[in-house]
Amino acid sequence: MMPLTFKIDHQERFVSVKAEGRVVLKDVEDYFDALMVQNAMPYPKLLDLTGAELVASDDDMMMLGARVSAYAAVDPRGPICLVAVTREAVDMLRRFTNLGGATRPAKIVTTVDEAREWLAGQVKGQG
Repeated sequence: MMPLTFKIDHQERFVSVKAEGRVVLKDVEDYFDALMVQNAMPYPKLLDLTGAELVASDDDMMMLGARVSAYAAVDPRGPICLVAVTREAVDMLRRFTNLGGATRPAKIVTTVDEAREWLAGQVKGQG
């Protein structure tokens, strides 16, 4: 099983991601590549990381930061809501959401329902 499984729904203009097990830099890069190729950067994204072990060194975070910075030309990027329950995951996700000067709304919550509700409010606020 892949550590990151995701669905890019072009009809609903929504990306849902489920992470399970050990997630490394390459997994995140592959996900970013799919978003770019399928023109899904503007879509709202829900990332459920409750079953994931996020593995990223400081160098990995710098690489992610460089990549996220390069995506600045793709603005607008859709809002992103990350679901995590461990302190380690929340700390790493805070670092991630601060990378590359992204201007999109981002939030870390503890349940998928909370994430869906927040994202729905973000989408409603845009229209």
